[in-house]
Amino acid sequence: MTIGIAVNSSGAARAALAGLEAVEAVGRGAIGGFVSLSAILPDGSLHDLGVQRGGAQAMLADPSFAALAEARLAVLMSSGPDRPEPLSQFTPCAANAGLMTGHRLPNMPGPDGQPPNLVALQALREGRTPQDAISLALDAAPDLDAGLIAISTAGEVALGNSASVAARDDIGQALVVEPDLSVAVLHNSILPHEALADLAVSAIRDRLAPRDGWSGSGSAIGLSVHAGPETRALIIDPDSGAPLRFVAAGKEWLRLEWEGCPVRRGDPVIAGGRTVGRVIHEAYCILRDGTVTSTRGGDLITWTAGAGT
Repeated sequence: MTIGIAVNSSGAARAALAGLEAVEAVGRGAIGGFVSLSAILPDGSLHDLGVQRGGAQAMLADPSFAALAEARLAVLMSSGPDRPEPLSQFTPCAANAGLMTGHRLPNMPGPDGQPPNLVALQALREGRTPQDAISLALDAAPDLDAGLIAISTAGEVALGNSASVAARDDIGQALVVEPDLSVAVLHNSILPHEALADLAVSAIRDRLAPRDGWSGSGSAIGLSVHAGPETRALIIDPDSGAPLRFVAAGKEWLRLEWEGCPVRRGDPVIAGGRTVGRVIHEAYCILRDGTVTSTRGGDLITWTAGAGT
């Protein structure tokens, strides 16, 4: 039951849903039903959205979701359908403290009569760190059926499971803390469980900074391969940006017939004798006497300006 995701980054709400989309696409089990999503906008306003069925796609279709585009702090919890209302009880938040999510049943009262997610949220209000807040909520009651993710308004994030949840054989988790990105994921009852948390993190990274993003492109067809000082390079026109030729050191490119990629991902893009970018997407080329006459799988070469220059 359930997966919880927390993100601290620009575009946090959409990124969190990208992580859920990836898990829904691969996993089976307690997914595809309800989603509770909470976010704090830069002006300090709180937003809670919920859907009972349809998972990430239903949340993305909610007209209110567009209002979360500027949120830098967002959390979600998702599982099967038809959970108790209000769904915001699964992702409580406070503008002066932070946001909570998790997995299992962190909304159900513990031995002290208080839901562990609210205990942790109150601890955040009192100035405790996310890790201390989680420990306060979970450590004294090892049989709690709960795992928690806490993220402060400053973007600090932590996660943890009660002792009984930590003993399950179907749980997964991931925690990433970097200068411009914090992500936490907890899940259970979704299979195959071993790699799903890392998959969610990868999907979030891809949403925020796709590695196939490009700023320039052109066709490989008609380009010739020339010798030059670089092992491999794409030469483009400094004014129009149109591809002019390839540089490649190997003599095989000048054979009567040859196939391959004259430039590869990461190779320099040169204009006017200056490196202005790096190749992103390469093309599988068919060459005759050193000139590309056709390609296999597409003729487009893309690059991004300034990458690694």
